[in-house]
Amino acid sequence: MAGALTLPPAAHAQFFGGSGWGFGPPSYRRPPPSGGFFSFPFFGRPRSYAPPAESYHAPPPRKLETQPPSTVVVIGDSMADWLAYGLEEIYADAGQVGVVRDVRVSAGLIHYEPRNDSLQWPQAVKDFLAAEKPNAIVIMLGLNDRVPLRERAAAPPRDGKTSPPQAQPAQHDAAGKTATGSAPDVAKPDEQSAAAAEGRHAGPIATYDFRTDQWAALYKTRIDEMIAAARSKGVPVLWVGLPAVRGPRATSDMSYLDDLYHAEADKAGISYVDVWDGFVDENGRYAVEGPDFDGQIRRLRTGDGVHFTKYGALKLAHLVDQQLSRIMANPAAVVALPSVQAPAPGKPGATRPAIGPVLPLTAADGGNEHLNSVDGGNLLGGGDAAALVPEDQTAKDVLVRGDPLAAPPGRADNFAWPPAGLGSASATAPASMPPAAH
Repeated sequence: MAGALTLPPAAHAQFFGGSGWGFGPPSYRRPPPSGGFFSFPFFGRPRSYAPPAESYHAPPPRKLETQPPSTVVVIGDSMADWLAYGLEEIYADAGQVGVVRDVRVSAGLIHYEPRNDSLQWPQAVKDFLAAEKPNAIVIMLGLNDRVPLRERAAAPPRDGKTSPPQAQPAQHDAAGKTATGSAPDVAKPDEQSAAAAEGRHAGPIATYDFRTDQWAALYKTRIDEMIAAARSKGVPVLWVGLPAVRGPRATSDMSYLDDLYHAEADKAGISYVDVWDGFVDENGRYAVEGPDFDGQIRRLRTGDGVHFTKYGALKLAHLVDQQLSRIMANPAAVVALPSVQAPAPGKPGATRPAIGPVLPLTAADGGNEHLNSVDGGNLLGGGDAAALVPEDQTAKDVLVRGDPLAAPPGRADNFAWPPAGLGSASATAPASMPPAAH
């Protein structure tokens, strides 16, 4: 016992078991959390907890048990992915409209695939729509197109020819003749390979910076090709504009692209959905929070300053559905009205126009058989007022001349004499009254 008492504390605990003088099993205690140099709460630093990770990717598509009668195809980049998710949420309860996604989150009209420029969106859309039967097509993309655009220029003329050299098989017709009608010259293998290499690299590659006039002209051509590919199915097409993103320069870029999309959509006769005002504050700046579609203040955008939260996706989908539902209910009634191309008042640097587009509200003189002699025409869709309302002499006397209506007999405001129900004798002779009892 004397030897045990002289052991160091660690060996003493191991010898007797536990911590102290007890003989029970050893107890293992978790060390207290360290709060810095001083562990006392007044001096120690508070423990930091990492916030929950926020996903910038839209949830995956819903798995439908039954195929809805109508289908909407959503085409585009990561913005379109969130739009498709929002449409799925608002259409889920009714079960009448299904949403099909054709989304490439990092793609754009300039680069369909970041590492493959041989495939472009128009061809990809045609290939995808070949197996689909949509009732409407919605396009939303352009977030990744704020980059220089590279385009191969035409090859300079050679040997007096005005057209660039082409591969030899492309110049032959079905009979093996050239365009001049003579048999083609058979070149040597070395010459054929040199001509093919020259055809692949015909003309230098020119680079055009973002926002330049050359960039805008080439980009408009790609927008037109994208619209043409979507319209090949013969169904209504909607182009959804981009919202504001975080940062003044990025917001200005989105506004610039929206003007291009709006102009080309109007020129092609398809519907353009402007969602800009739904995601900016009263000063037209990017807003993280704002009213959702029901008017409740919610967080609409994610931490990256670009994508949407669930509430933001639902608001985006409702803004698109307002026009999409009308188009799907009556596709033949969709007509692109002429409009004055002016930037929206809420966008950076935009000014509100003095007047908007002037549209006639009355039909032309030859449009209706009956014309109102007062205003010179009828309202569109109103028809002839004289044919709709039959002529009533009483209504004309009261409403036009201001004559009062005659009160019907027996009513309190009828003061005609004799009163109704009384004969002439009773009206001229007073009725005999019995003597009053005393």
